[in-house]
Amino acid sequence: MAVYLDCAATTPIDPRVRGEVLLYLDVEFGNAGSRTHDYGRRARNAVESARDRIADVVSASRGDVFFTSGATESNNLAILGLADQGRRHAVTSRIEHHAVLEPIAELQRRGFDVTYLNPEPGGWIEPGAVRDALRPDTLLVSIMHANNETGVLQPVAEIADTIGDHPAFFHVDAAQSFGKDIDALRHPRIDMISASGHKIYAPKGIGVLILRRRNGERPPVRPVLFGGGQERGLRPGTLPVHLIAGFGKAAELAAAEWTIRDRCCRAFRDQLLEGLAPLGPVIHGDLKRCLPNIVNLSIPGVDAETAIEAWSDLVAISNGAACTSASYTCSHVLSAMRLPEEQMASALRFSWCHSSEVPDLEAMVDAIRR
Repeated sequence: MAVYLDCAATTPIDPRVRGEVLLYLDVEFGNAGSRTHDYGRRARNAVESARDRIADVVSASRGDVFFTSGATESNNLAILGLADQGRRHAVTSRIEHHAVLEPIAELQRRGFDVTYLNPEPGGWIEPGAVRDALRPDTLLVSIMHANNETGVLQPVAEIADTIGDHPAFFHVDAAQSFGKDIDALRHPRIDMISASGHKIYAPKGIGVLILRRRNGERPPVRPVLFGGGQERGLRPGTLPVHLIAGFGKAAELAAAEWTIRDRCCRAFRDQLLEGLAPLGPVIHGDLKRCLPNIVNLSIPGVDAETAIEAWSDLVAISNGAACTSASYTCSHVLSAMRLPEEQMASALRFSWCHSSEVPDLEAMVDAIRR
């Protein structure tokens, strides 16, 4: 069976997380909104415990954590739910996930002016570019932490410093980095953080929007869905206690084990790149600025679809949304990094976790040579 190396798409569930999920799916199945009996109270306690565990990862407070269906919904809520307060300018980058770019485009349709920042060739946004883009009427700055295609970490702590006392709200899409690169997300000037459970070994279908208080007040985010009043009226719907409990456990494990996981992922990357060296891979993005579990590369003379097919029995990887045979549209991320078209057409994304098995690298090299 092919070795799974597409963890940037989704991660396998941790057995310890699975136990937590099954407990609140099969045994403690109460509705957290039911306050008249112990089933509901125990479910509510599980939700609040998960809130604490998730908040601890980024040094937030329990009350800052709002549960959603995933980072896509969290991004939409942060961007489209933010009251404009008479300010109608937003700043973002051209390398954001579509879960940010499309809500931003909706803001434009609603009359907002948007400044799109270009990355450096190595794949990151310079804090100075954010500073230069700020205007008196800037309401929102939305810059991702780790790019989902290249793994390049954006300097969000430095960007937060650059924004400083400006009244703009700073939103960070941390879907790829939550629980993996922890220190930067603890910066108190980051107002809003989006994250998903299934990127850190929890189930799909659960995420958070963290709304951090600044000067005693949270960002003025309003609901975009209505009915039910859950999550303090911000996000209605019966809480999926089993998914929330699983996300909470995964967050706790990530905070406790992140240095070990980081070391394992770096060792894996070293082995992978050493093993593929005979093929002369070209790395897309500055490795010194990358998460240790994602690398985007191309093999000269071999397009992505050919490589994926040649390795289909050896590894499960993606082309990182680089070029698809259906549309022939190249990755907006790699295009913004100004890569040659041939490299974009050959782009492959490898992504792994701390427990990933190293594939048969000699066989991979041989398959491409054949």
